[in-house]
Amino acid sequence: MREIPRPVNRPALPGATDLTRRVLLAGTGGGALSLLLAACGAGGGAPLTGADSGAPQAGADAHAEASAPPRRGGTLRAGSPPPPTAVDPVTMYDGSAIAIVQLVADYLIWLDRDFTLKPRLAERWESEDGGKRWVFTLRGGVTFSDGTPLDAETVKASFDRLLDPTSKSAALSAFDTVLAKGGVSVRDAATVVFTLERAYSDFPYLVSAGNYNAVILKKDYAGDFTKKPIGTGPFLLESYDASSGAVFTRNPRYWEPGKPYLDGVKITFYADDQADLLALQSGEIDTQILSRPQLVGPLKGLGDITVDQVQSTGLIAFTLRTDRPPFDRKEARQAVAYALDRPGVNATVYDGIGALGNDHLFAPLFPAAPDGIAQRAKDPAKVAELLGGQPLKFTLTYDPPSKDYALTVQNQLKQVGIQVELDQRTSADFYGGDQEKDTPWLFSTANLVGWAGRATPSQLIIPMVKGGGLWNGSKYANPDLDTAAEAYDAARTPEERATQAEIIAEALHEDVPVIVSVWSGTVRAYNGGKFTGVQAHPSSYVDFSSVSQVV
Repeated sequence: MREIPRPVNRPALPGATDLTRRVLLAGTGGGALSLLLAACGAGGGAPLTGADSGAPQAGADAHAEASAPPRRGGTLRAGSPPPPTAVDPVTMYDGSAIAIVQLVADYLIWLDRDFTLKPRLAERWESEDGGKRWVFTLRGGVTFSDGTPLDAETVKASFDRLLDPTSKSAALSAFDTVLAKGGVSVRDAATVVFTLERAYSDFPYLVSAGNYNAVILKKDYAGDFTKKPIGTGPFLLESYDASSGAVFTRNPRYWEPGKPYLDGVKITFYADDQADLLALQSGEIDTQILSRPQLVGPLKGLGDITVDQVQSTGLIAFTLRTDRPPFDRKEARQAVAYALDRPGVNATVYDGIGALGNDHLFAPLFPAAPDGIAQRAKDPAKVAELLGGQPLKFTLTYDPPSKDYALTVQNQLKQVGIQVELDQRTSADFYGGDQEKDTPWLFSTANLVGWAGRATPSQLIIPMVKGGGLWNGSKYANPDLDTAAEAYDAARTPEERATQAEIIAEALHEDVPVIVSVWSGTVRAYNGGKFTGVQAHPSSYVDFSSVSQVV
């Protein structure tokens, strides 16, 4: 079965492009959260390796500590929607399940809030054979919570499991065309080798938390995580109830000395966002796993509630079919792009926390994002010039999570004489049908698709706009872009990458197969009077290992 990129209740990096959607496009995930300089970007033309990256070495904190020594003890109470499916690290896609697993299990590499790669179970990594082979050295002395030592065979088993099509792994699309079943081998007890199908300099992101299913599990893991929750993470799962929540206690075997500072974490499930918000306001909980910007924004500065926010690489893609009228004419596509008030979209849809998009797929958070392309802005005169007096009318198809965006587009385009008829479908209908010929999200004339944030631009470019791409709803084809996309993935220096990124971005900005008006941001609300160290994350991930009570 082909994967559909937007199951509900995913963290927004995309599931939803923002947390108001509770959606994450699969493959980041969801979905991306898309895909930065591999292994933390070396400079001076050197190969991109973990050793040269300047990334923190063993024992480095995942994020900055408070200036005062942490106060040990206490339980952090968090609210979250109930996971819609089983909490299984291999198949999970929703934000609640991901958070539960991330408290218990760990990754080779963590993806920090600024998209740098932080060593976790791997101490270092480097590429060989022009980026077609990657060698990871594991941290010594790490054990699972049951005392089993971590070794290379265990890591190999974890990725073999994710790469096996019969496992129904949610990570398969992330590895597609890059790493196939049989591509993982063991050099010695502390060294794992990944042999790729093609050179891919961003590969470390695919085995980091940026690919949220890539947690390291025991070799005998059998899909029963909530019954046998064994991991190398900071907490132990003591109890889990699919209807009420989960209770965690400190893992005394955690590999990072002195952490976590908390005695435990308690997650309570709430049926809706309003109940979750009321629990935070009343003091019933201390933080939220998935905060909605529109709901928590008004709470900033009220009492002890703190709202942390961070940029993301999620988006709502405004896709235009380039192979059928009216958008087979580039001028029509450009006219729509010039008709949008992007700051207005940001304010209405993202509560102002997003970053303006410029109709290409390099979010500002990506290090390779070009900065030499003039920001596209609303220009009614340009719209009139491009349309040449001809009327423009089209139908915009979308599902309920994109309703606010659709209404905003309809209103803004009406102001410049472009008529938009809205066609709202159920999510099941929008993503249903034959994925090869008639599913609305890939075959309607114009549509809105929420994409979860990705860790590298390629995870957006290749499926969305490369010729023949799996999720190329615009039916766009540009041989120059395709060539540049392949060269971008194979680039071994930041300079090479920047050159190819500029080619790709300029082509998309000119041709406009997809309008990118805003890159979403994410937020996390918490009680700053009681706890410190709680942070938002582009993918709504949780790292509570550095959270402590306020002294």
